[in-house]
Amino acid sequence: MKGKDAVAQILKAEGVEHLMCFPDNAVIDAAAALDIRPIIARTERVAINIADGFSRVSNGRRIGVAAVQYAGGIENAFAGVAQAYGDASPILILPGGYERAEQGVPPNFRAVDSYANVAKWAEFVHQADRIPHMMRRAFTLLRSGKPGPVLLEIPTDVMDEPVCEACRQYAPVRARRSQGDPADVREAVRALLAAKSPVIVAGQGVFYAEACAELREFAELVQAPVLTTLNGKSAFPEDHPLALGAGGRSRPRTVDHFLDRADLVFGVGTSFTRSTYNVELPPGKTIAQVTNSEADLSKDYAVSYGAIGDAKLVLRQMIEEARCRLGAERRRDGRHIVEAIRAVKADFMKAWWPRLTCDDAPISPYRVIWELMRAVDRARTIVTHDSGHPRDQMVPFYEAVIPHGYIGWGKTTQLGTGLGLAMGAKLARPDCLCVNLMGDAAFGMVGMDFETAVRLRIPILTIVMNNGLMGGYDKFLPISTEKYGARYLSGNFSKVADGLGGYTERVEKPEHLAPALRRCIAEVEAGRAALLEVITREEPALALGKSSRYQ
Repeated sequence: MKGKDAVAQILKAEGVEHLMCFPDNAVIDAAAALDIRPIIARTERVAINIADGFSRVSNGRRIGVAAVQYAGGIENAFAGVAQAYGDASPILILPGGYERAEQGVPPNFRAVDSYANVAKWAEFVHQADRIPHMMRRAFTLLRSGKPGPVLLEIPTDVMDEPVCEACRQYAPVRARRSQGDPADVREAVRALLAAKSPVIVAGQGVFYAEACAELREFAELVQAPVLTTLNGKSAFPEDHPLALGAGGRSRPRTVDHFLDRADLVFGVGTSFTRSTYNVELPPGKTIAQVTNSEADLSKDYAVSYGAIGDAKLVLRQMIEEARCRLGAERRRDGRHIVEAIRAVKADFMKAWWPRLTCDDAPISPYRVIWELMRAVDRARTIVTHDSGHPRDQMVPFYEAVIPHGYIGWGKTTQLGTGLGLAMGAKLARPDCLCVNLMGDAAFGMVGMDFETAVRLRIPILTIVMNNGLMGGYDKFLPISTEKYGARYLSGNFSKVADGLGGYTERVEKPEHLAPALRRCIAEVEAGRAALLEVITREEPALALGKSSRYQ
């Protein structure tokens, strides 16, 4: 057995079904020999994004794995790995490496040196006999603690080196989880029940702990409103009476309204990272935090009550503690909270209704989002945004009702990521309709990989909102735009998609939008990737501020 065969056998033992890849790596054929399907993308970056989407929607129970070529291959992959690191997504990257005799000779690229800052662990495999140990370490880190990408650089000569018999034994890695300190749990629950206006902030750690049911049970028990982070959007059903929506850069009015009035903010499965793409907690709030990483405790905000542990296990502890403290009442009376949420939400939707239902052409992007939500069965649909205005326009208004019904991302925002995430989601959940909404600038970054979805029969729906420009960049490029038209773009993307073999339509009038969506969805459900290009207008109005006025 050679090194590449050992890697492939370990991937098989760990339950890996797909190997996202491009263009060449010795492990691709070795894995294919064991019936691990190669998902060959057009670019290394999108291959990483597909692995990322697969891991996210699988809650890290199934790991997305990507193999790329040494030198130019792993150099091209950086943006995808950086995105996964920023969003704490557990993926395994297996780049090739220069032969050992060529290591340390400039300008030969060493992935472990350059990826150390965007990986949970990045290491070099010096000899084939070390492969089982290093792979075990990799999967241990992927399955336990705070998620993140792991990279193992394996030189080409190590891939062809024999593995000794004693090194071939391998047992799959089990995930390890821990409860919180009982004293910390008691203290946090006591503070929450004593608070008059608590708010729960749920992050994507709720997904990885598979704790969505526990989150809902806890929120209903203590009758606290719930907002999610951008990455945690859909961890709590957004049609629930206690749901405030997602606190991203843009957000519904309910988020700021209840955060401003909160006397305790209770975070679960969130790092509370300060970011342009997370709502900032108002000053002076008492904060409690449940996290599986000590590195995230009190990282950006001073935390008064903290518990380190798995979100599912700690929430179960908190549910039992709250029940004991509530006694015969069983749960707090939250009718006034539900009524307040309903009123604020109704006021917010009334203010934005003219944009959501606008009949003008070019089409409002808010009309696109509204029609999409009406066209799909949200109980079996996974949608994701792209960065920029598509994200900011979609987050406050697309109401996700099932876990992972929405893939939010964005502690860093690599333009074009949504296409690969949607393909990865479809591989993980073939029973779901998977949709990515992107702008024309994002399509320009990764559009050729629509052909990957077509060729590999990964039927997703891509919606391109084409307004012929980089939205919002008039603020940053006023002189360049006036003198040289710097922010304007062009292209007919339905023609591009047609040339790539997918089903495609182009819509210019709002009354044609709903029928076109239905036809595209029918094509996707029949097994064909589809692209809908919608000619939209620039829409500078975003729900950014505390009052959610047009900004």
